[in-house]
Amino acid sequence: MRPSPAGRRRLAALSAAALTLALAPTSTALADPRGRPHHPPGVSAADRALAASSLRDDLTRERFYFVMADRFANGDTANDTGGYGTDRLASGYDPTHKGFYHGGDLEGILERLDYIEQLGTTAIWLTPSFENKPVQGEGENTSAGYHGYWITDFTQIDPHLGTNEELEQLVDAAHARGIKVFFDIITNHTADVISYAEGTQRYVPKADEPYRDAQGRAFDDREFAGSEEFPALDAQTSFPYTPVIAPGEEDVKVPGWLNDPTMYHNRGDALFNGGESDQYGDFVGLDDLFTERPEVVEGMEEIYEAWVDFGIDGFRIDTVKHVGTGFWQEFAPAIAEHAAARGNEDFFSFGEVYDSNPEFLSRFTTEAGLQATLDFGFQARARTFSSGGDAGELREFYAQDDYYTDANSNAYSLPTFLGNHDMGRIGAFLRDDGASGDELLRRDQLAHALMYLTRGQPVVYYGDEQGFTGDGGDQDARQDVFASQVATYNDDDLIGTDATTAQENFDTAHPLYRWIAGLAQLREAHPALADGAQIDRYASEGPGVYAFSRIAEGEDREHLVAVNNSGQEQTVTFDTFDERRVFEGLWPAGTGKVRSGASGEVTVTVPALSAVVWRAAAPLRRSKAAGTPVFTTGGTVGGRAEVGVDVPGDDFNQVTFAYRAAGAREWTPLGTDDNAPYRVFHDVTDLPEGTQLEYRAVVQDHSGNLAAAGTTASVVPPPPAPEEPPAEPGAQPEAVAAAGSFNSEIGCPEDWQPGCEQAQLALDGTTGLWTLQVDLPEGSYEYKAALNGGWDENYGDGGAANGPNIPLVVPAGGARVTFTYDHATHLITATAG
Repeated sequence: MRPSPAGRRRLAALSAAALTLALAPTSTALADPRGRPHHPPGVSAADRALAASSLRDDLTRERFYFVMADRFANGDTANDTGGYGTDRLASGYDPTHKGFYHGGDLEGILERLDYIEQLGTTAIWLTPSFENKPVQGEGENTSAGYHGYWITDFTQIDPHLGTNEELEQLVDAAHARGIKVFFDIITNHTADVISYAEGTQRYVPKADEPYRDAQGRAFDDREFAGSEEFPALDAQTSFPYTPVIAPGEEDVKVPGWLNDPTMYHNRGDALFNGGESDQYGDFVGLDDLFTERPEVVEGMEEIYEAWVDFGIDGFRIDTVKHVGTGFWQEFAPAIAEHAAARGNEDFFSFGEVYDSNPEFLSRFTTEAGLQATLDFGFQARARTFSSGGDAGELREFYAQDDYYTDANSNAYSLPTFLGNHDMGRIGAFLRDDGASGDELLRRDQLAHALMYLTRGQPVVYYGDEQGFTGDGGDQDARQDVFASQVATYNDDDLIGTDATTAQENFDTAHPLYRWIAGLAQLREAHPALADGAQIDRYASEGPGVYAFSRIAEGEDREHLVAVNNSGQEQTVTFDTFDERRVFEGLWPAGTGKVRSGASGEVTVTVPALSAVVWRAAAPLRRSKAAGTPVFTTGGTVGGRAEVGVDVPGDDFNQVTFAYRAAGAREWTPLGTDDNAPYRVFHDVTDLPEGTQLEYRAVVQDHSGNLAAAGTTASVVPPPPAPEEPPAEPGAQPEAVAAAGSFNSEIGCPEDWQPGCEQAQLALDGTTGLWTLQVDLPEGSYEYKAALNGGWDENYGDGGAANGPNIPLVVPAGGARVTFTYDHATHLITATAG
């Protein structure tokens, strides 16, 4: 058993020195007998002004249905070829090929709104629907723009999908049902129209060849980013490559400014290695916009402000980490302000940052200014948990939610998901992790229960509700819901049904459809399960139970949730807020009541591969006084510094943090945290070393009582990044494999084979590095480093032991990929080209 570290904290555990440093003058007293909130004398007017609730200003209660229009339903066969004629290489239409248009359209979605609504959907998220270049690539790597990410005209709907007028009909019909419509948008790149006269796409670093202005003078674009003084450029001399546009395509892009080749980086293909090329390189050959230029920023704002005016309710923003922070700091608030000025104050944008590390992901909300990011961190941990992994990983993951907490955002608005059109489907992941038959269905249901019962806004990837699986990611995870003609889709073994994709799959009686619809109803009826505070309670060691409370401010009724990923029934005991409180079984039907004891602990039994929810029979009892916070922050802060407090007792508290320069009058809020450990992360990187700061923490308990404390700290340089000790000589593993979803492509019997001969890296005795070169076809893959021929020791994203899979994108035409593993750091990287 691992009881919650956020449980019963005691002041006795704190040193006298910490108390001396931390406490502002406060006192305790009995609550006002008339029931009014109690504020000790040490709580100032400024503290009362700071006291706040954890933010729920942005959308936090949506339930998304993520649909690829071309693969959902064909409502109008007349637009199948998009008006480009019958030649598949001109129109891109070939319903037998997984990489071409299949005929789905906006009219098909309109006709199936009942199906979408009855699933419990409150927001439809469409893959990019703008006009695309119909076909790209050559030979075996030729494919079509059915997915929507090869945009030529940002002002029109792709003719394969319909018209702007048909989109308007869909939006109006969805709005009439209370369903929002979200667009998937792109600012990083356009379709691949530009080639290079030099005949190569290899990335050229800025250190090797800087940008030059029209007069030939070298300059650093970062010094002018967003500035109206950005130097004039010459397409023939300013770039490391000379951009060339094929005859007939000089004016193919709309708006017209997109046809100017100086509006692009023109440096070659991105390497996807975490370096400079990830922001300056072409994304698998697609023309990478020069987003540091003010004309690009303003142009993109104008494009998407027009779609806000059209009536779109929000944006999912593609490839966010491939665009510089400065762009987002201008673009994101501009779009939000424009929407608010048009009367849509709930307009909501979230970014795709393909990374599972919350510390990294959160920088795009706290620093770059996006409202939210897709929660890839949740996806990675949900897969692991649902496959029978360590329940403690969920506890560790949710503890990192505090990285997202700032004055205008937090983790409660993050869209959560289980799989997608790039990486693949949750059903396939669970199958690949060893589940089959009824167990596979139950684990799939468990994964969706976890997504719907925890914080964040759940996203169902179309087809998952029909048990779709697939052979992998990318094209293999984009099946047709209407009757498919793709052989490799039609041989999929779907979950929970004997049906195949050769027939249409809009079965509202499918067990996963009914399961998800039921979870949506539960979440709708009990909003605390949507955006109530999430309080960690219990995590088993290894497979077993993860338990937590959900509680909404104002309602103050504690909900208990316990999810069990083991194959056996589990009985566990954990804390609640109130002693001797009855909790009535809420879900699933037939769940019995439980009661907390004199200490507030409750004992529950959770069936195998199940989730159970209880709800307190009455609100929390009124508290007499808020616990006085005690700072855990030391006397110095550097970099992105943790600022935290302990709060004694077991109440439902919300703690607001603020800071100011020593001696200043006004406080600047840092954010409000509603679950222990109470903390925020203050980025002091830009403050001069030696700056003296004051911090204030104001506790507001569920009865409205306040308590406060303060401390001071001095700014110091950021702490050095932690380093793992170098491997001892001779401590190399016996073998290292690049195990991944591409293994079958290189001759292994199947994917994810750590013992496959073709996947083995070779050790260079001089450098101590392991390397492997393989030729891979175009596509999206995932991989990890697996040692000694098995999975007992493996390293994923960031070199983390048993860490998340690492994404790999191979550009059009395929490429030679070099894998490099460093056992000193456990990092494995892949470079294409």
